[in-house]
Amino acid sequence: MGAACDHDHVHGGLHGGALERALGASERRIADAGERMTAPRRRVLTLLLEAGEPVKAYDLIARFGGAEGQAAKPPTVYRALDFLERLGLAHRIASISAYVACSGDDQSAHAAAFLICDCCGATREVAIGEDDRLHQAAHEAGYAVQRTTIEAHGRCAACREAA
Repeated sequence: MGAACDHDHVHGGLHGGALERALGASERRIADAGERMTAPRRRVLTLLLEAGEPVKAYDLIARFGGAEGQAAKPPTVYRALDFLERLGLAHRIASISAYVACSGDDQSAHAAAFLICDCCGATREVAIGEDDRLHQAAHEAGYAVQRTTIEAHGRCAACREAA
């Protein structure tokens, strides 16, 4: 991604008060689930929220220590990612092997759908209905769907305009 992209983009994450509000809401959600927001979980979630775009696990490992430059041990980051994903605070985007903070207003378990720009890498989470044909087909087959992630690749508006 990004190789064919020769124009500027702004992929902004959360900072300052917006970041603190998002972390506070996440901590409440975690507490409501009877879980704890440990320091490693908070650090990984902070990195995802600040990025505002998908981040590969090895980049999270490298950034974990911040200004001190201390990389985290891989199991620490992967455990935090698994936890955040299980609670619906982060999503794994399999096609690009990256993670992104959930941007949905309702961070309860939901079907996640992502629009991924193959030019610049911009990724946007969009709402889809739980009553779609996939869930209907699963219900008819006797399945109880616990998590759905849909990934659609293409070009964002900025990349299409610049082409």
